[in-house]
Amino acid sequence: MEELRLSNNTSTERGWLIPTSGDPDYDEALDRLLSQWMRNVSGLSAGMVRPRWQKEQPPLLPVETNWCAFGVIGWSGDDSPAFTRQTDDGSQLWRHETIECMASFYGPAGMVYASRFRDGISVPQNNAALNALGLSLGDYTGLTPFPELINQQWVRRYDMTVCLRRKVVREYGIKSLVEAPVIFFGD
Repeated sequence: MEELRLSNNTSTERGWLIPTSGDPDYDEALDRLLSQWMRNVSGLSAGMVRPRWQKEQPPLLPVETNWCAFGVIGWSGDDSPAFTRQTDDGSQLWRHETIECMASFYGPAGMVYASRFRDGISVPQNNAALNALGLSLGDYTGLTPFPELINQQWVRRYDMTVCLRRKVVREYGIKSLVEAPVIFFGD
């Protein structure tokens, strides 16, 4: 079987197409964005909102420290993306993604910061700031107390899940059909 090579990245010749536009934030860039949002809405100090899963895991914070660990635990997209904005140069693919994020608030005032975050995500001005980052609030759960035994000490922990939505736009070199050689025959 012949291997199909990457084309000139347009629909003018056969082959695979990859986006001609940049990608939205994923991976560590998305973690930084979520950390900034959670820190600003909850009021936790800089460095006290950490990604749950990191390449190099930092040491656990002392029991008397208030902090938050978060992580993306679900990520889905619409089953049927839309192709829009057809131009001579290409077409846009639009897809809506849902990013499910779990936040765990630790420390003696963990409940304070968790409830502050829960209430703060409902404030229109905070939502406008989230929208400026390309995200919107979809849904969120209530707070679940989940004390954790760490180093023989019980640590207060409060969990909640937040679902964020965003529109992903990717441009592909799918050219518009300008002319086609057609021959009509018959009487």
